[in-house]
Amino acid sequence: MDYILRATAGNGSVRAFAAKTKETVNISFLTHKTSPVMTAALGRTLTAGALMGCMLKDDKDILTINIKGNGPGGGIIVTANNRVEVKGYCFNNLVDIPLKPNGKLDVSGALGKGSFTVIKDLGLKEPYVGQIPLVSGEIAEDLTYYFATSEQIPSAVALGVLVDRDYTVKQAGGFIIQIMPDADDEIISKIEKKIQEMKSITAMFESGYEPSDILNDLLGSFNLNILDKIPVSFHCGCSRERVEKALLSVGKEELDDIIENDKKAVLHCHFCNTDYEFDEDYLKKLRNTVK
Repeated sequence: MDYILRATAGNGSVRAFAAKTKETVNISFLTHKTSPVMTAALGRTLTAGALMGCMLKDDKDILTINIKGNGPGGGIIVTANNRVEVKGYCFNNLVDIPLKPNGKLDVSGALGKGSFTVIKDLGLKEPYVGQIPLVSGEIAEDLTYYFATSEQIPSAVALGVLVDRDYTVKQAGGFIIQIMPDADDEIISKIEKKIQEMKSITAMFESGYEPSDILNDLLGSFNLNILDKIPVSFHCGCSRERVEKALLSVGKEELDDIIENDKKAVLHCHFCNTDYEFDEDYLKKLRNTVK
């Protein structure tokens, strides 16, 4: 089961989130049939969305990460809620580019230059929107920069996806460590040193680490307090009923046009890769219910 551990350290001056998201990212791969580099790109973004989702306070709060780039991958959209139900998709699932010189998947090369936008719908009149340029395209560095510039919270972010030889997801997860304004300089410098010395997220999971081990390595000497364990899941709330409502919302004239020219309607959900088909007879029934 995928989950996030939420914790504090340094008497509340540090807050931390560590996630294991292998199953969630693998479901995303099976849903979208992504190439390895896009599995890594989408998987990192899904993990980021999950970590940020558990920071939301209310049940109806929704967070969206929208990445747009000029690389062959085009972009990524991920949404999450405070129950840490996440979903997402790539603009182009099948990107095939050379590995980086160190043998790693070239996520930044797949995404290219562009923008990284976070939208938080918190039930207010207008959603909160924070946007930065893509500083690296590796996702973790971009999210670090986003927190520093848009939310003024010094943060350390690590995200990782290890793709197996059969293209399934072998490991996935990440962490966010955030420094609160009252944090002691000594704690900050020690945490920075530990982060610099640690192995990659996927290497730690491969060696048998769990999120609790990662948090203990980083924050165990600073009165680490694990507050709760939050399940993570890949979940799309679309349904035939919802899609039907969307069809009804286009109005009589548009429905008449579809019936006359197309004889059917096929609506596609990008998040879960599901097609909903409505034949001519059903469209006529729907049309007759429109006031």
